[in-house]
Amino acid sequence: MITGKTKLLGVIGHPVEHSLSPVMHNAAIAHLGLDYVYLPLPVKPEDLPVAVAGFAALGVVGFSVTIPHKQAILPLLSEVSPVAKAVGAVNTVWHTGSGWAGTNTDVEGFLAPLLACHRDWSQTSALILGAGGAARAVVAGCAQLGVRDIGVVGRDRHKLEAFQRSWVSSPVPVLATHTWEELPQLIPQSSLLVNTTPVGMYPKVDEMPVSPALMVALPAGAIVYDLIYTPNPTEFLKAARSAGAMAIDGLEMLVGQGAAALQIWLQQPVPVGVMRQSLRQHLGLPT
Repeated sequence: MITGKTKLLGVIGHPVEHSLSPVMHNAAIAHLGLDYVYLPLPVKPEDLPVAVAGFAALGVVGFSVTIPHKQAILPLLSEVSPVAKAVGAVNTVWHTGSGWAGTNTDVEGFLAPLLACHRDWSQTSALILGAGGAARAVVAGCAQLGVRDIGVVGRDRHKLEAFQRSWVSSPVPVLATHTWEELPQLIPQSSLLVNTTPVGMYPKVDEMPVSPALMVALPAGAIVYDLIYTPNPTEFLKAARSAGAMAIDGLEMLVGQGAAALQIWLQQPVPVGVMRQSLRQHLGLPT
């Protein structure tokens, strides 16, 4: 029951109607028996400042931030966490006594399934496909893991150079950038391969960022991680499994970043399993 005492959480974006965040957050809230509700809140780019001010006036406890606001919201915050500054984007905001504070739980979400692997990451070479905003969170996550080196693959050499320069003053291990043509030389050395591109996402579900012929060159024990969560699994992850690699889908990152955000807002442990199960049921996946 929503009452006059119900506290408000939500997600802002444009568009935001497709977001799966309300599914998992409201499932967790119901499980905990709390008087909160989590809503999709569509906000156009030009309306972001007035919307954020309005949320404060309405007493909104906190909100998630998705495309296209993750960078644009930074100047509107009175406090930004070190990890969000390193990534250059915020996805989680909460209200404090002095205004809005923000962080980036995408890094924590990305790391959650990898930390469960209990590996010696200092011997791992990570290769990241794509050099956009999601790749920044993955680079920061790989740095936290302590991987030996990080390679980022993109199509535009100028964008790659700018991406590389943006990390110069941060505590990131060896960061190299490569073009797509170099993949045949890179794949055999990559024990962690992460797709941050939209290749393989609906409607082009038959596409792959790396050909099946190249996937078989992955080293033994490699982990292949696709940030896409629908379709599940992607053709990329199917090829990874066929090549003998461990496959991780984007649903784990979605759940992990959401659980980290909800814990910030509620200031208590949250039922990660309930959140995962609610999403799998919603997407028609086996639970």
